[in-house]
Amino acid sequence: MSGLVLKLGPRERVLVNGAVIENGERRSRLSIMTPGARILRLRDAIHPDEADTPVRRACFVAQLVLSGDATPEQMRPQMLRRIEELSQVLRDPDSRALLERASSALLAEEHYTCLRALRALLPREARLLAHRGRA
Repeated sequence: MSGLVLKLGPRERVLVNGAVIENGERRSRLSIMTPGARILRLRDAIHPDEADTPVRRACFVAQLVLSGDATPEQMRPQMLRRIEELSQVLRDPDSRALLERASSALLAEEHYTCLRALRALLPREARLLAHRGRA
């Protein structure tokens, strides 16, 4: 993850290679220069019980790699399958672009970028599920 920049709010926590780090009283900006560092903002973390929709499940799998609970090699086939399944349902140009970004990032082993692209799909999924519930 060479060149990743994290902007942290006061008291925000982040998981770095398995260690929880809490920011101080002020906002800060950190540049992560070590390639392959596993970084996960805890405010972005999805609890296993909350991984109850297709996009949330894909995010959770990406999160497992970032937290160090699974290796990229273990999760890559599952992530590619989940992204492909999402592309069958989310067909609008913006969703397609986000899924392409997630897929490219995954193949380049840029797991934080993959997670960010997938998380951007959460509001779309929520709207689709809400609409489906009303129909």
